[in-house]
Amino acid sequence: MKIKDGFMLRQIVDVWVVVPLGERVVDFNGMLKVSESGALLWGKLANSGATREELLADLLASYEVDVETATRDMDEFLNSLQQAELLTP
Repeated sequence: MKIKDGFMLRQIVDVWVVVPLGERVVDFNGMLKVSESGALLWGKLANSGATREELLADLLASYEVDVETATRDMDEFLNSLQQAELLTP
């Protein structure tokens, strides 16, 4: 899966937000706030795309977290991206 074109992640002070660009501004209402771990996952999804397994491995390598917590948090993040229609298969 990969982030659709036309969206950018920006850090504003200490908050990460997803903002639409160009024509996407019309389709996307508001901004999506993202956690630090969400920003890590976004980077992987926006650059080269990734599988769930690759994303989970990145979380486990970057944070001191157990597999169950990382999986739950990752699934919540991916679900929020899917609901906002930001992901391609």
